Amino acid sequence: MIFVFLTTFFVILFLSGIRVLYQYERGVVFTLGKFSTVKEPGLTWIIPIIQTMTRVDIRIKTADIPRQEVITKDNIPILANTVVYFRVEKPADAIIKIEDFEFAVKQYTQAALRDVVGNSELDFVLTEREKIASSIRKIVDAETSGWGVNIESIKIQEIELPAEMKRAMAKQAEAERERRAIIIAAEGELKASENLRKAADNLSKSPAAVQLRTLQTIRDIAADPSEKIVLFLPSDTERLVKKIVKK
Repeated sequence: MIFVFLTTFFVILFLSGIRVLYQYERGVVFTLGKFSTVKEPGLTWIIPIIQTMTRVDIRIKTADIPRQEVITKDNIPILANTVVYFRVEKPADAIIKIEDFEFAVKQYTQAALRDVVGNSELDFVLTEREKIASSIRKIVDAETSGWGVNIESIKIQEIELPAEMKRAMAKQAEAERERRAIIIAAEGELKASENLRKAADNLSKSPAAVQLRTLQTIRDIAADPSEKIVLFLPSDTERLVKKIVKK
């Protein structure tokens, strides 16, 4: 009877120490409160009561940093929303050296965002998001590497400007479009004047060509019979017309 009881007890005790770790998990084992080893994926066993195991997910995780107000170097308040991608490289350090590494990564990213944006002017923040994000990643990664956490990437999803600043930028953009339109129109006028000058030079070399061009213009204007046009032509135009008619 005692043998059956002891056998049953040890079987239950043995079975209670069986653990299964998935491929994306690692098991940090503590023996009587002290770190002993890190278990790999698959079927594993720990000594019940004496040992405990904490599972650590080593997949890349995504943390959405809440939108926060940040003051740029030129004293303009903006709202920035950031996403950080990270994963655990050293499971033991992530469990032993810091209480909650996910929460710590979020808080440190927020602080780094305020520091980097606070030392940059608004134009740089708006046009160089990748550089801003890269600077934030370097700052955060330098700190979290000691926790066994690697920062894969940081993305600035959205930057929202105050309403007054949006209106000012819209006016600036409109003024820039008008300036470009004026420049394009002026360039067109310049090219047209150059073409007219060349045409005038060519026509000035042949008086007959000038007169023919005049007649062509008259024909185009007189296409509408309802219009009456009075023109004063040079005296030699009549002789040219007679020559054309005789031919």
